Amino acid sequence: MNDKLKKLYEERVKIDTDQRAILDAADKEKRGLNADEETNYENMDKRFQELSAEIKAEEDLINRAENRKKTHEQRAEMFKERASEGIKPDPGDNGREKRKVTPGIAEYRTTDEYKTLYRDFLSGSLSAKEMRNNVKDVEIRRTLQADKDVVGGFLVVPETFMTELIQDLKDAVFIRGLARTIPMPKADSIAWPVLDDTVDDSNWTSELKTGAEDDKMDFEKLTMLPKPSAKRVKISETLIRKSAIDIEALVRTELGYKFGLTEEKAFLTGNGSGQPLGLFTVSAAGITTARDVSTGNTTTEIKADNLIEVKYTLKAQWRKNCVWMFHRDGIKAIRKLKTGDGQYIWKPGISTDKQDTILEYPVYESEYVPNTFTTGLYVGLLGDLRYYVIVTALDMRVAVLTELYAETNEIGYIGRMEVDAAPIRENAFVRVKLA
Repeated sequence: MNDKLKKLYEERVKIDTDQRAILDAADKEKRGLNADEETNYENMDKRFQELSAEIKAEEDLINRAENRKKTHEQRAEMFKERASEGIKPDPGDNGREKRKVTPGIAEYRTTDEYKTLYRDFLSGSLSAKEMRNNVKDVEIRRTLQADKDVVGGFLVVPETFMTELIQDLKDAVFIRGLARTIPMPKADSIAWPVLDDTVDDSNWTSELKTGAEDDKMDFEKLTMLPKPSAKRVKISETLIRKSAIDIEALVRTELGYKFGLTEEKAFLTGNGSGQPLGLFTVSAAGITTARDVSTGNTTTEIKADNLIEVKYTLKAQWRKNCVWMFHRDGIKAIRKLKTGDGQYIWKPGISTDKQDTILEYPVYESEYVPNTFTTGLYVGLLGDLRYYVIVTALDMRVAVLTELYAETNEIGYIGRMEVDAAPIRENAFVRVKLA
């Protein structure tokens, strides 16, 4: 942890300590906060939120730098391996002679030739048609035209572009970093078994026997099909023309931000129709109302007793890797809550490795967690995100719009990505619901 991040964490912990002193003083006198205390507390809270945002931004910068370094090291190693494998034994002559292997489409998209052509395409100096014409191999040229029925110059991005975009999304969307993610080379469907009931315990038996047959195991098939999502960004043409600008990284960063917002919202509240199935969406194919807990809450407030109830509604095997999810409004309220013995249930993080916790479990904040504090609505969740599955089709496409925004001296980019996601074990999740 660098010095800047350390100071941010220390200031944040100090503010939390000062806020608790205000609350504790009022509790000791068995009263609410007076006007001056309320104003002081709110001013502190505003600074607390600012520090939280600064910490996240700084951690994102550090993570991106580390990931870029790791990706470049992996790419260098990959190209080194492929260079050594470019000469392979010819099975027809028992390996005595060697021949050059012609790259396929996947391998071709990792070559320097394709990356150079693609950068020219992104800068607007090369059209999609011209780019395909510049590709030497006929079959590869045909394959690069991923969408023959789409008007415009959509082209499949280089492999490294997609790899780094996925990493950007993982950094931006916390669910991607915790969920089970499955890359799919093409946008084909995948059938995922969903277990409706639990199997009985195993039987003690002899070496040659297999125990009693279990008839409680009931699987249903959840079909996951990466669904298309499209995002458009605009970038100054003057900026693009500057030779020092890495246009590929610039476009990827902008698209990553746009896709990140769309994904996080869908992973939390998506309805499953033409989009992922979200964790806060009631569904027989995902999480039913059987996993909702409102005990202890009022119609407008989260209470400590409810969060304790939620925690122990989740069985021990799911709690090992569980995390909380709340909107910042929910976290703001929870930071004031105490258990019966006067202990605060929220504890501040002191470093990147020791983040904020509620009842000893990590807490993540998202603007897309429901935050309307009204009767019967969801306001949070506790769960093991390893049982939320995300499938991503890796054939992402980008189109360059060189004419549409000419009047404003900008170039537009449309990215098309295909993703699906859904919870596969509802028992791994519990939702916080108001009474």
